[in-house]
Amino acid sequence: MNFKMLTMGAMALAMMTGSALAASGGNTSALDNPEKMAPFYTDSGMKTMKSEKEFKAAWMAMKEEDRAGMMKECSDKAIAKSHDNFCKMTKQLGGAN
Repeated sequence: MNFKMLTMGAMALAMMTGSALAASGGNTSALDNPEKMAPFYTDSGMKTMKSEKEFKAAWMAMKEEDRAGMMKECSDKAIAKSHDNFCKMTKQLGGAN
């Protein structure tokens, strides 16, 4: 009986750990999501930002919650460091407006 309980407990732990690792990997930041970030760049490699006017138009076309989420991520120094130009532009626009 104890062996059966230990085996079931080990299986349950392995399943929970596996699903937690799967959920934590990959593009968890909206700033790393190519679909959300493409409107702000002129190239598919997302190296060249659009003009300020085009950037503002793309920014205002987004949903309010998406803009708020991106602003929150830009306030995280670790995330903002790899998206420096984008975060500077969002701060220049004053966030959502």
